[in-house]
Amino acid sequence: MEKGQIRVTVGERELQVPAGTLVGEIARRVPESEGTVVARVNNDIMGFQFPLTEDCWIEFLRTDSEDGMRAYRAGLVFLFVRAAIEVLPGCTVHIKHSLNNGLYGEIDYTHPVIEKDIRAIEERMHALVEEDVPFERRVVPKDAARQVYQEQGFEDKLQLLEQNGSDEVVLYSFGWFHDSLRSILVPSSGYLKHFKLRYYLPGFILEYPRRSHPTQIKDYVEQGKLFNQFFKAERWQDNLGIPTVPALNERIRQGYFGDLVRISEAYHENQIRDIARQISRERDRLRIILIAGPSSSGKTTFAQRLTVQLRVEGLWPVAIGLDDYFVDRHLTPLDEEGNADFEALEAIDIDLFNEHLTKLIQGEEVQLPTFHFPTGKRQWHEHRKLQVRPDQPIIIEGIHGLNDKLTASIPKGRKFKIYISALTNLNLDYHTRIPTTDVRLLRRMIRDSQFRGHDARATIERWPSVTRGEKRHIFPFQEDADVMFNSTLIYELPVLKPLAVKLLEEITPADPQYSEARRMLRFLNHFVSVEDWSEIPCNSILREFLGGSCFE
Repeated sequence: MEKGQIRVTVGERELQVPAGTLVGEIARRVPESEGTVVARVNNDIMGFQFPLTEDCWIEFLRTDSEDGMRAYRAGLVFLFVRAAIEVLPGCTVHIKHSLNNGLYGEIDYTHPVIEKDIRAIEERMHALVEEDVPFERRVVPKDAARQVYQEQGFEDKLQLLEQNGSDEVVLYSFGWFHDSLRSILVPSSGYLKHFKLRYYLPGFILEYPRRSHPTQIKDYVEQGKLFNQFFKAERWQDNLGIPTVPALNERIRQGYFGDLVRISEAYHENQIRDIARQISRERDRLRIILIAGPSSSGKTTFAQRLTVQLRVEGLWPVAIGLDDYFVDRHLTPLDEEGNADFEALEAIDIDLFNEHLTKLIQGEEVQLPTFHFPTGKRQWHEHRKLQVRPDQPIIIEGIHGLNDKLTASIPKGRKFKIYISALTNLNLDYHTRIPTTDVRLLRRMIRDSQFRGHDARATIERWPSVTRGEKRHIFPFQEDADVMFNSTLIYELPVLKPLAVKLLEEITPADPQYSEARRMLRFLNHFVSVEDWSEIPCNSILREFLGGSCFE
């Protein structure tokens, strides 16, 4: 091979190209790249704007992949921000959080933004899509990035830049507009044909396709309760003066970590107390308390803390485990791949479960089953009996808690449903949100390592299956909850960082999980590290993942 050349393998095809050749140039030379938006290069994810510097293999990905859709969403944000600034010169765009099948945000401008403004931005976005403007990537010195941000009035990005320890910064150019979303982008605006922009007082929702149907926008479904939880979190963070990661880092550097812990934990306790009082006021009516939420939301600790507060109110709840009501393993339904689907509602003996609940509520003694996981069969033990008094509500924690089919024999008026999730409202900067899913993944990764003997590879490998189950069994029912509890803690990512970094750095380029590990490491790099946990109380939800919980 000639000097200065590298070998690139795409499927069965092998190419020799000059070092520095862009991924997009390879894409133009191979037919299998048609319709793709990003590439997996030696197990790392790269955009078409990236130069290739060593021998590598390439797999091109479409928007039906997680990484492809992530690049599509990032491109839409880039497209929206430029269009908004062109339609409303001098405005400031805040991308806040996910909502339904889109991103919710707000625009600060000289006058309140109305629906006519949003329609004009949407028209400009479509025009830019037709122009097919490229997203160009370049690595610039920090001083050059600082000048760009100053010229464009991005004070939030300047704050993040000053905390960046690197001498260089990756910037993307989209015509006259320059930004850094810390994400891979699609090659150009022409790829972003499928989106909707919705006015949502006082802001907007930028809707995008799902991976399963990457060319369709699903019908919008109102999520008022979820929106209110994000709204409350935002107002609380505003009171703390911590809208972005740089503000959080600075507060910790100034020695206020302990204050953040105490305030955050008191805020959680107040909410749990209020929920307990709400249940207590209806104690004659409410007999079943159902708790559900996605993985690593802190359901177990929340249930324990709620139990304590209910006891303060003079109630003595008892808990029933859904796992003991699994059907015998040979009766477990199968998923699309032919594997046992333990997350399906049909994996639970619903008839027996409802029979026991109705008997318990009426004061009858019930012999409870125990599911023996090694044999996959239900067992019965003489000592496993339960009888409840009127002052003993039954707590049920599980993936199907919000689905009325689980407790079909119990009238709705006798049930109280609680949805819990870590609804992160902290941003890296105004254009770069922190996905709730990423926070939960970090929590689970650390818990799996601490208590389940799984390394980060195993957690990342299983995560897509976990999130599929959540989308199927939890999220469709979240608006049916009587109350929602946001389990996120504003101080938690600096605490999770040192543990997570250690686990992620064990993943090598030879591992299929390498690209996800690299993405998470780049994300965590923006946070300061906190390794002293002495300020974190033993009943904190975070202790469920770190260890040292008084409820263990």
